[in-house]
Amino acid sequence: MKAKSTSSSQSQNQAPPPVPVQFDRSWQDELDQRLRKGGPWGDWDLYQLAIEAEKAKLVPSFDELQCLKHLQDLTPLPHQLDTARKVLFEMSGRAILADEVGLGKTIEAGMILKEYLVRGLAVKVLILVPASLVLQWVRELNSKFGIPAVAQKKAYSWSSEVVVASMDTAKREPHSNILLDTDYDLLIIDEAHKLKNKKTSNYQFIMKLRKKYCLLLTATPVQNDLSELFNLITLLKPGQLGRHGDFSANFVVDKRLPKNEDQLKDELSKVMIRNRRGEGPVQFTKRNVSNIHLELSQEEQALYDGVTSFVKDQYQANGGNLSSMLSLVTLQREVCSSRDAVFVTLVNLSKKMAPDSPLRDRVWELVAHIKAIKANSKAEKALELIRQMNEKVIIFTEYRATQEYLLNYFRDRGLSAVPYRGGMNRGRKDWMMDLFRGRIQVMIATEAGGEGINLQFCHHMINFDLPWNPMRVEQRIGRVHRLGQTHDVNIFNLSTTGTIEEHILHLLHEKINMFEMVIGGLDVILERFEKKESIEKSLYRIMLESSNDDEIRQKMQKLGHSLDSIKQEMKQLRTDSLSTSDTAAGMLSETDQINGRLTGISQSTADLPGLSGSAVPPAKARRGAKGGRLI
Repeated sequence: MKAKSTSSSQSQNQAPPPVPVQFDRSWQDELDQRLRKGGPWGDWDLYQLAIEAEKAKLVPSFDELQCLKHLQDLTPLPHQLDTARKVLFEMSGRAILADEVGLGKTIEAGMILKEYLVRGLAVKVLILVPASLVLQWVRELNSKFGIPAVAQKKAYSWSSEVVVASMDTAKREPHSNILLDTDYDLLIIDEAHKLKNKKTSNYQFIMKLRKKYCLLLTATPVQNDLSELFNLITLLKPGQLGRHGDFSANFVVDKRLPKNEDQLKDELSKVMIRNRRGEGPVQFTKRNVSNIHLELSQEEQALYDGVTSFVKDQYQANGGNLSSMLSLVTLQREVCSSRDAVFVTLVNLSKKMAPDSPLRDRVWELVAHIKAIKANSKAEKALELIRQMNEKVIIFTEYRATQEYLLNYFRDRGLSAVPYRGGMNRGRKDWMMDLFRGRIQVMIATEAGGEGINLQFCHHMINFDLPWNPMRVEQRIGRVHRLGQTHDVNIFNLSTTGTIEEHILHLLHEKINMFEMVIGGLDVILERFEKKESIEKSLYRIMLESSNDDEIRQKMQKLGHSLDSIKQEMKQLRTDSLSTSDTAAGMLSETDQINGRLTGISQSTADLPGLSGSAVPPAKARRGAKGGRLI
């Protein structure tokens, strides 16, 4: 018994078997490898960079722009910062950027894009612009924002994260199939006013693209038809204004007259931002205007008189039907530009005439006048101005034939110039722009070619001929007189005495004062005036229906008085509406007030053919809060 007790005691005092313990030493191996490779823990500079990278990922406040510290070579203006904040924090990344020409819509779009990239909210981005602006966008995004954007050239370019392409390329197969199968974080469209018609292939294509955020850039967001406004906003935010029938019932009196303005303003302010010149701290350089009146040579005067007589005779023969006279009216405008432009139109007219038509004889009489002209008064003066300035000069003309003539004229006299026009492919346009930015002194641009180009590096401009639409003149000036221009802009307007061009220049300069109107607002003036007929058609009628120069002068004075009255009213109302005009709501407010107060202007033009609708009739002006119009 004693032995058994001892054995039991020993078993109770025996220690339990040891528990196996394993230590994971893989971190030591990883650390050792990093130290050998010179990783962040093995190099103090790399360690600091790693810390900075981690800090950069931290967003201390969602309500502040994070992209600003990454924009080393760009100092955004206050209105651009406000626009970016509003789009990001109030509009959920879907907005119409509708600043007036030259206020930097591209900068605003670039800031918004950069912010989304920094925050990691956007990776796949598509930017659709006119073909002539593709490389300009790529350069700006690369140089100002550090965004590695790629210009679309081949099908494989679509795989890049940020792609800039033309609308025409994007909507064609096989490109369209690739894009429609892609989910985009952000879609940016420049010159978005071209998408107002929902029946176009462009509109349908953009509607089908899958996008999380969307920016539409246009300086002319609202024109004459409220349906176009509905289409544009529906493209941006489907359902924002309801169905088209509901929109018409709630907001439309007729296609150009809205109702329930307060409610409509509220809806517009949710999707549209419009900054104007002259508002806020943005300062533009001055416009120095020189109107140069030139005497026609005897041969040039004979051609002008012959063309004028021919055009007026045809107008009377057609019973005063202006719509069938557009080609002949073009002839009247061309005669103030160059003999070459007139010649091309005359040849085309003769091809459409029967061989035995008596009009063919008159056409060839005019051709004989052209052959007698040995010099061009405007070309001689333009060359003189260019040599005096000895700096870069942009020359605008409406006609390609005049452009070709000037290129040859300057070349024969030892002056290098480059053309810029619609119809050139993207590569050639970029080449011409690079040459002008570099060693070439003169660029000669047509209207189609000049769309969207930025020429802040040039501050001398010559209007070789004048469009009869003042907005096109303003768009020309806006190419050089814009944000980034550090010099006062010198504008030289060439006109020939004793011609319709002289009267038009007087109208634009003395009555509208548009060449020095740096605060904008020309679109408002013209929209008030053009209720029934465009200013171009009004000018056509004055020219065609006046029996002599004195009658032309009298009618032009009445037209000028009407425009000047609208301008003065707008000037006063702009002061009253500054607090709201930075939004689409303010834009409507200003226009509504103008409608309500321009009750007497129509009386000054009631007896002028084609101008009776140049101001708001009293019945509609008295609508007050119940009726207004959009610009």
